Amino acid sequence: MGRKERQNREAKRDNYASKHSSEKRKHNLIAIGVLALIAVIVGYAGYMFINMTETAPGGPENAGPLGSEHSHAAILVKIFGDTFEFASPAFQIKSSWIHFEGNDGSTIHKHATGVKLGYLFDTLSIGLDDQCFIFPDGKSFCTNDDYTLKFFINEEPVDDIRDYEIMEDDRILILFGAETPEEIQAYLIQLSGQELIK
Repeated sequence: MGRKERQNREAKRDNYASKHSSEKRKHNLIAIGVLALIAVIVGYAGYMFINMTETAPGGPENAGPLGSEHSHAAILVKIFGDTFEFASPAFQIKSSWIHFEGNDGSTIHKHATGVKLGYLFDTLSIGLDDQCFIFPDGKSFCTNDDYTLKFFINEEPVDDIRDYEIMEDDRILILFGAETPEEIQAYLIQLSGQELIK
């Protein structure tokens, strides 16, 4: 009888070891499968991110792929002498192609070739043309007999900035009001001293 019990115990032990080994192998195979699936998803997402072009949702027309350029430009917007602040969360990273980031509202970051300033303002829900600057809430500041909307790129006056594509270290000034030449010069000096946040 002792011999039969010992054989039964050995058989049970062998069955337990075999069952435990089989379960461990099954769990390992499941873990490997899950990790492989995660690797495929991450790889595909990375590939799609690197190869995004203007056809990707929300992308600007005629833009190159994300990462095809990384330029920074300083911007200063003065409405009746008050600075329009882009640092609030409402204006931060509204597009991957061109945006403000890091709670900074003075540096434009452009991440692809072919992206124009008009697209930046569109993503911020700010209406902008050669006559009007329109806040997201609908409040508008349009050129009239008393006040003028003015644009400067690198200290040079321009009629419109919507089709301008920024380059590294550009300086963009937007003014609305009745500034004197001395006031305009002071704003240009302020803008030239503005640090780019990279």
